[in-house]
Amino acid sequence: MILTELKKGQSATIVKIDAQQALKDRLKSMGVCKGEVLTVRGCSLAKQTMEIEIEGTLVALRAEEAKKIEVEK
Repeated sequence: MILTELKKGQSATIVKIDAQQALKDRLKSMGVCKGEVLTVRGCSLAKQTMEIEIEGTLVALRAEEAKKIEVEK
């Protein structure tokens, strides 16, 4: 399942990030990496951005970035 399919309040584990290395590195610097558990805290109207929480850190992602993150409930 893709991160954008989760609803507010749902949690999941990251299983894969299908992106170019530059984006993977940027996400990793914010704690978004394979094996981490995340929780969706909110979404903008039309789901253009998502706010997720990983280990107490809030991270905002664009929809294009979130679509590249595969998760498992």
